[in-house]
Amino acid sequence: MGKRIILAGGSGFLGRALAEELIEKNYDVVILSRFFQKGQGKIKYQEWNGKTLGDWVNYLEGALAVVNLTGKSVNCRYTPKNRREIVESRTHSAQVIGKAILQCKNPPKVWVQTSSLAIYGDAGDKICDENTPLGEGFSPNVCIEWESMIKEIKILLTRKVILRIGLVLGHKGGVLEPFVNITKWFLGGTIGTGKQYLSWIHVKDMNHIFLNCIEREDYEGIFNVTSPHPVTNAEFMRELRRAIGRPWSPPTPSWMVRMGTRILGTESELVLTGRRGNPARLLQKGFQFEYPYFKGALDDLLEKSQN
Repeated sequence: MGKRIILAGGSGFLGRALAEELIEKNYDVVILSRFFQKGQGKIKYQEWNGKTLGDWVNYLEGALAVVNLTGKSVNCRYTPKNRREIVESRTHSAQVIGKAILQCKNPPKVWVQTSSLAIYGDAGDKICDENTPLGEGFSPNVCIEWESMIKEIKILLTRKVILRIGLVLGHKGGVLEPFVNITKWFLGGTIGTGKQYLSWIHVKDMNHIFLNCIEREDYEGIFNVTSPHPVTNAEFMRELRRAIGRPWSPPTPSWMVRMGTRILGTESELVLTGRRGNPARLLQKGFQFEYPYFKGALDDLLEKSQN
């Protein structure tokens, strides 16, 4: 089957991190992107629009895996236009990858599809494993429609894995960077009630999970992808202040968050809601987290960012 892995929508934070890991493991990487880029070393770029079949399909023939990371960022106002683009960017890309796999005489061994822990909605302190009832509202419904699209595509020769991913923390972008920046400016207080849970995972553990999905045939179906030890927002911000060397900061009440996010062009639910994810199936598989606790993960990432 060769050593080729296709990263659809792989030009963002997750894709770049995974590509680096795959290259270290001597895989050949093809990134499907809406924007043309020159290849870099063992990484090739191929244009696609995430909606229609094209020349990119040829790379799937005989490939080991295709990993779909495509999706419009949810860090925006949920206008009707943005809602439509958030849904369609996910469902259209999944649909066309399914069509491409069905066209292959020698299809990829595995299709790894990203989803989100947002599928459980604003779950409070309830522990959410893969069998937890799904949530309601726009964000859960996006994930439900997204996953349903993938499940409905009947592919016999390609193993399918769906990853419900939490907040991926890294030192080269991602969700950690804005939290670090506001904390450096002495604005690192509790956000809202501070009781909302943040399900997080270190990017290194994230990459190892991707690799397991690609390399191990027993990885199939749905997995929660999060550290086994989520933290509340209050704990998250307290550890950030400690790691960066900032004193206690006053909390930001919910009404102020709603006002601020409107000005910044995003949605308050992204920071005021949360879920307490549990990676039950990963633990059943014996996956060993290198960074199971937030303090250790944070110290590692901040040390790397300073080097």
